[in-house]
Amino acid sequence: MSAWWTTRTLEEMSAQEWESLCDGCGLCCLHKLEDEDDGTVYTTDVACELLDCASARCSDYPNRQRRVPGCTVLHPEDVARFHWLPPTCAYRLVAEGRPLPDWHPLVTGDPDSTRKAGHSVAGRCVSERSVDPGEMEDHVILWVPPVRVED
Repeated sequence: MSAWWTTRTLEEMSAQEWESLCDGCGLCCLHKLEDEDDGTVYTTDVACELLDCASARCSDYPNRQRRVPGCTVLHPEDVARFHWLPPTCAYRLVAEGRPLPDWHPLVTGDPDSTRKAGHSVAGRCVSERSVDPGEMEDHVILWVPPVRVED
């Protein structure tokens, strides 16, 4: 029997199924910098103020948009334009018809498997509260490959 995420499009998923696709890596909660000259997007290790950097979990998920107006909420119709999503993001993988990684919580049954496999930002990020905005370039990370934005 096929796993439900292989038989449905993102648009066909229930809200609960959609939420369960998130592997909890926290990469989408890290600040990005875009090179104005060539459109390359770089990821920093600077996390949204609501992200708990020890667990890579949002400290106020239900109210995140109210508390952080710039918080991005993914919707099925938006996934294709979010070029900055990591290559391991389940939303991207399902949209592209590719399998989930073997460490994904839906595959393992363990909600902490992403962190255990070393694919989350847990223990590898700093809160934006502790970083001067002028120092963001000093926080670009290399363990997330830069993405070139194509027009």
